[in-house]
Amino acid sequence: MFEKCKELQNYIVAVRRELHRVPEIGMNLPETQAIIARELDKMGVTYKKNQRDSGIIGEIKGAHPGKTILLRADIDGLPITEATGVDYTSKHENCMHACGHDAHGAMLLGALKVLQENRENIKGAVRFVFQTGEEICRGARVAIEEGVLDGVDNVFGLHIGSIAGADVPAGTLVAVPGCCLASFDRFILRIRGAGCHGSTPEKGVDPITIAANITLSLQEILAREIPAMNPAVLTLGKIAGGAAYNVIPGEVVIEGTTRALDDGVRKYLAKRIGEISKSVAEAYRGICELEMDWGAPPVVNDPAMTELAQNASVKALGQEHVMTSLAPLMGGEDFAYYLIERPGAFMFLSSANPQKHTDGPHHNSQFNIDEDVLYMGSAVFVSIVEEYFNS
Repeated sequence: MFEKCKELQNYIVAVRRELHRVPEIGMNLPETQAIIARELDKMGVTYKKNQRDSGIIGEIKGAHPGKTILLRADIDGLPITEATGVDYTSKHENCMHACGHDAHGAMLLGALKVLQENRENIKGAVRFVFQTGEEICRGARVAIEEGVLDGVDNVFGLHIGSIAGADVPAGTLVAVPGCCLASFDRFILRIRGAGCHGSTPEKGVDPITIAANITLSLQEILAREIPAMNPAVLTLGKIAGGAAYNVIPGEVVIEGTTRALDDGVRKYLAKRIGEISKSVAEAYRGICELEMDWGAPPVVNDPAMTELAQNASVKALGQEHVMTSLAPLMGGEDFAYYLIERPGAFMFLSSANPQKHTDGPHHNSQFNIDEDVLYMGSAVFVSIVEEYFNS
């Protein structure tokens, strides 16, 4: 069946561009949902719209009974103003598909079109989900609450772009067993002092000084408390406080993120951020409160399902287009929640092409993909289904 995906290249590109024009953020994606629902209606595929967000869950039942496999595509955008200059640029202000989720939706639709037309050859059922809120780490949990995993045996997902590395040629499918992506969490530190005039700092408690010392102190967690063989990241990305050059403010807020490949390290980072920040603030007569916005745990692929995905990808793309080893990446994905519940595999499809300027980083105003690889993503999904029900 996967051979038919190449014939759908123009269709997949057209849908991807239509989705690209109407990026939406978070959980409420009405225009995106409408496009996907329209295409599913044309195919005659059964689906339902979620109650709590704009996600879509559906199923293609094969002609024979058997297990159920889940295919997932995330479809939300990012609050970024597009600067690609393409003629299908975003028409929504300060909103852009800067991570390839438009392509994810289009590739899954291409795969479903082939699977629906060949459902008599399926020995089970193919569940699918078009998921919202991946960028805010909410969508997977909502989909699970909506019942996406009910009766499902195994799960598969795919991410396009330059995530695996700008030097990985476009059209390369990467599937590796074990941990492939880190956990990702957000933390907020609210530092409170006592504001006063800048000419008399002794009359107040300076939260800017406290914030500076916390900033330096937190890096010592990685330098002196986390073993070198346990990769971890602690980044402070935002510090806000003060309104005038000669006034000491009453509060400073720091926001940052942590990444880890081990869930124990993940929890240790949060614990120590809270302890150190509180102690430093108290040493300088201030107060610091930690708020953890827990994201997703590490993405850990099941070895057997990864091997199945590798074999299926070789059949669909050829051995030269498949990578089976890659060091874990420190990016995160809420696909991790599916893998906690069911064995599966999360893969990467490179679209990094320096000649087409598609090898840049994700979450960037000039991010774009090499559309020539889109049919390959659909083909991998279809081939996985074939391999799954025939193995």
